[in-house]
Amino acid sequence: MTAFFQSLGMSYEWAWFTATIAGILLIALPLMLAVAMVIYVDRKVLGAIMLRRGPNVVGPFGLLQSFADGLKVFLQETIIPSAANRGLFLIAPIITFTVALAAWAVIPFNAGAVLADINVGLLYVLAISSLGVYGVVISGWASNSKYPFFSAMRAAAQMISYEVSIGFILVCVVLWAGTFNLNGIIEGQRGHGFGIVNAYAFNLLLFPMWVLFFISSLAETARAPFDLTEAESELVAGYQTEYSSMSFALFWLGEYANILLMCMLNAILFFGGWLPPFEWEPLYMVPGWIWLFAKTFFFFFLFSWIWATVPRFRYDQLMRLGWKVFLPLSLLFIFLISGYLMLTRWG
Repeated sequence: MTAFFQSLGMSYEWAWFTATIAGILLIALPLMLAVAMVIYVDRKVLGAIMLRRGPNVVGPFGLLQSFADGLKVFLQETIIPSAANRGLFLIAPIITFTVALAAWAVIPFNAGAVLADINVGLLYVLAISSLGVYGVVISGWASNSKYPFFSAMRAAAQMISYEVSIGFILVCVVLWAGTFNLNGIIEGQRGHGFGIVNAYAFNLLLFPMWVLFFISSLAETARAPFDLTEAESELVAGYQTEYSSMSFALFWLGEYANILLMCMLNAILFFGGWLPPFEWEPLYMVPGWIWLFAKTFFFFFLFSWIWATVPRFRYDQLMRLGWKVFLPLSLLFIFLISGYLMLTRWG
């Protein structure tokens, strides 16, 4: 893209700057549209499972409901509690939203279609996603209200607990792929399953890691049955109880952007990313980004399905699962996978 802008007569510095801004907008604007639509899909899936209609009034089939909700919160007044820390109260949703967008810089949407194709892309995603807890903790503390504060403490403990196991799961993938680069990890899955299937998930040593990663994704995004940070029966609405208008909307946008990111990481790390499901030449006629979005949508459907059908955990069950089950299992599989690779790949 830089070369294209240089061909228009720009200097290299301005061409690079313009190309970078254009790349960011090409990711951020469709992502905002996708977030609006997956909120609609979420509500439709929940409605179907609960034998309700879901959104069906605003626009054809209710497709414009998310945009109507967005306009509603935009027109509302931003109310700041009198006892809140004003500066931190306002910056918390901005942190959550910005961090949620920043992680998408290294996501490959197709072969070579990535904003920043860095060698440590997976480390970057892990580092950026771990920063999301700051927005939640700051909002809970700055609200000066007991319900958001309890939610912030829960969020900090929950996210740290499951990020530990996610880190070890990612080590297993990196050991097998031999690279931290997300494009390299996708290429490593080409024909991996019996020379036919483009996925790590059919590997007997990596399939349990995908199961752990999928469940940890639910916990990392505070999605049911791990939504203890927003437990309405206990905490009203959790860390966002005192928020209104666009500050509330920024939390929702950041939350759903993170959910989409985790769904896409499930597809990239274990199910071949932009590769077709099977190593069959006619399937490559379909653009890679369509395969990636289809896989992401499938995982988002699973997220919604679980939300509608699985009851919420108690907090002690949540912590026990993270520290006493997932952490030992992920450590065990690091040992098994590295031992297997030492015996077979490196003699």
